[in-house]
Amino acid sequence: MYVLGRDGDDGTDRDPPHTARIGAFLARDGSAGAPVGVDLDRPHAGVVFGKRGTGKSYTLGVLAEGLAEADGVAPVVVDPMGVFGGLEAAGGRVVDPAVRPASIPPSAWPDLLGLDPSGGPGSLVWRVVADAPPSPSLAALRETVDAANAPAETRRAAANHLRLAASWGVFDADAPPVASLAADGDPAVLDLAGVPDAAAAAVVRAVARGLYDARVDGDLPRLPWLLVDEAHAFFGGIAEPALRTLLTRGRAPGVSLVCATQRPAALPSVAVSQSDLLVSHRLTATRDVDRLAEAEATYLAGDLAARLPDGVGEALVVDDATETAHTVRIRERRTPHEGESPRASRLSGAE
Repeated sequence: MYVLGRDGDDGTDRDPPHTARIGAFLARDGSAGAPVGVDLDRPHAGVVFGKRGTGKSYTLGVLAEGLAEADGVAPVVVDPMGVFGGLEAAGGRVVDPAVRPASIPPSAWPDLLGLDPSGGPGSLVWRVVADAPPSPSLAALRETVDAANAPAETRRAAANHLRLAASWGVFDADAPPVASLAADGDPAVLDLAGVPDAAAAAVVRAVARGLYDARVDGDLPRLPWLLVDEAHAFFGGIAEPALRTLLTRGRAPGVSLVCATQRPAALPSVAVSQSDLLVSHRLTATRDVDRLAEAEATYLAGDLAARLPDGVGEALVVDDATETAHTVRIRERRTPHEGESPRASRLSGAE
């Protein structure tokens, strides 16, 4: 098996230890060649690109299945569209997102609530969160705001924004630590479907930073893999600093990050430059192809964009460990894939 992210293979068709089989080489005549896997023994940073309907989320699910079967690792899937529930068949669990308010640093709260950090309400929220005791509840923060030495209008605006945050339903002072998501090695799917954008970003920041801190502090014996679907939605906001930390410093403590998106141009350049694994299904938008081109290195001959496959489930894989690029056909999922769009013909019984 050829193992992406690992320098060399074992020369056999069997699955080497700590490897997730994702597919097989695609020959020019369309036939399948030798099996292809992804190295799970060491931490990695990766991106999965692809326009809608070409297999991006499917590929992320295949990787999650492989992680579920390996020892010493634990997949945590950020699921903004509610399409990864099928991983329950691999022993996974769908988790209602709940994080502690204290997991968001004081400086990020004004931005989270849409407040100017230099304005009265934003400054008050920042100060109250910074001065709060460990693991405060939102109710306790509102009480502190109400009692603060500030103009009534400022206190009222700050309290109203904290009530809005409470209505999102993702903050709980008694929420289990983030490390518990990766404690048993089974897939944990964070179901963010229907969660407001700001709340979803808060969850992603808390989880990404929480996994990193747990490994640094020695509180997590497994190597976590954070798989983020629709990752473009979490850059450019409060989640970005934590994701950047995983991209640039996550490998030292052993935290992997894989960002999947149908809009590569919406990701920062660092997401591509720091990734040692790149999987790209078909792309057609010029800006997205240009972002892919940033991955081109001196050891790659020709134009990567011109080598993108056309078929659904086919992908171009750039492997920095061996300094090569390959065309791969992604294997079939062993768990249900819930990412297909509904079709009227199926609902009417015409198909």
